[in-house]
Amino acid sequence: MKRFKRLYVLSGILVVICGVTFWVGRYEQRKEEIKNSDEIILEVAAEDVTALSWEYDETKLAFHKDETWMYNDDETFPVSEEKVKELLEPFESFGVSFMIENVEDYSQYGLDDPTCRIQIETAEESYEVELGGYSTMDEQRYVSIGDGNVYLVSTDPMGTYEIELKDMILHDETPYMNQADNITFAGSENYSIVYQEESDAAYHEDDVYFVNDENEYLPLDTNTVKSYFSAISSLGLRNYVSYNVTEEELAVYGLDDPELTTTIEYVVQEEPGEDGSTKEAEEKSKTFVIHVSRSAEDKEKAAESLGEADTSEEADTEGESVPAYVRIGESQIVYEITETEYESLMAVSYNELRHQKIFWADFDKVTQIDISLEDQTYTLISKEEGEEIVWSYGEEEIAIDDFRTALAALTAMEFKNEDVGDKEEISMTLHLNDENYPTVHIGLYRRDGDTCMAVVDSEPIAVVTRSKVVDLIESVNAIVLN
Repeated sequence: MKRFKRLYVLSGILVVICGVTFWVGRYEQRKEEIKNSDEIILEVAAEDVTALSWEYDETKLAFHKDETWMYNDDETFPVSEEKVKELLEPFESFGVSFMIENVEDYSQYGLDDPTCRIQIETAEESYEVELGGYSTMDEQRYVSIGDGNVYLVSTDPMGTYEIELKDMILHDETPYMNQADNITFAGSENYSIVYQEESDAAYHEDDVYFVNDENEYLPLDTNTVKSYFSAISSLGLRNYVSYNVTEEELAVYGLDDPELTTTIEYVVQEEPGEDGSTKEAEEKSKTFVIHVSRSAEDKEKAAESLGEADTSEEADTEGESVPAYVRIGESQIVYEITETEYESLMAVSYNELRHQKIFWADFDKVTQIDISLEDQTYTLISKEEGEEIVWSYGEEEIAIDDFRTALAALTAMEFKNEDVGDKEEISMTLHLNDENYPTVHIGLYRRDGDTCMAVVDSEPIAVVTRSKVVDLIESVNAIVLN
């Protein structure tokens, strides 16, 4: 009996060994069907494609072309032609590195339940591309195109197709502007800025932007104006809240009556042949319009808090980021922007764009400085010696750098016109080699222990930090008491 049992056991072992040998043989045969390949398995010209769809996980997206590309589920969605081109680019010449022929078990390649299915249609043909598992050993993707083979591809389309609908939108663009001919603000600010390369109102050679205030041209800080251009150009218009905004939505986002609308007329230099022609480079005028606002609810809260010294509502919302919204011209897309971006776009008052320095003229144009300090008057004189400018006090040559630095450091804490009283700390008259501004008189008057009032040509203009005034006084004392 025991002998028969041993025979049964041995027979069973033999069957297992035969089975393993059979499957190993099949595996070896299957291995032999894998071969290197540099074959191009698909060549689909992007301009010939009339429909494109794909699905992965829970995402299903489909688009068709009718002169322009459209989203199947909502043809009002603005589709980016460049994004479609990017999606089709891998299949214009879809090459492989390995080919596995006569495949029977697609599961080992992740193709029984593909990670992504892509449908491409032209007027003549239809293609289906299935993306399977990822070979970590080869660092390549398994792909099927329905011809019975499996391929390893060197260019993995998965990264391109693993996107959402929002990634397909044709976003509005903010232009790069280095110079504007005219800037108009409407809303929280209502005035215009003009560009003039040569103006009698220029206080510095870089002054080219001016506000026309009752036929008086007031210079602005060119660098600050350019920073405003940069704030517009660098807007990250990607977080859209509506791609086909309705009148009701505009009201919700506060854009039915924007807090600020900025219109900029600027010039771009078109390079030769940009439009496919061979014409010479020429300047082209363009107009850019941007509307900025907080939501209707947030605007109402802000209006209610005006004039209230302290409210519980303000305490509750302190530190919270309040979103804002922008719309480019008449675009149907509304974008949400950050509070920081909102503040940059709204910082367009005259006092915010004007020069913040009390004296911003080119110091090299100064030929003489008459200083009044503690009932004493001191005169500093400059003269050219070769290519250098040399300063002197009396008969002595002096170093002017500390005074020049202290004068440049006098900047406005707040622009204000108020009674200055008679507590003069220091005053000076600067003589300039400038026919428009032959002299500039600056008086600095103490307001309190921390601040002084700056008076320029008899007009109080700004509050300045008193410590900066003290630095200026010390720089004068270092010269005259040396």
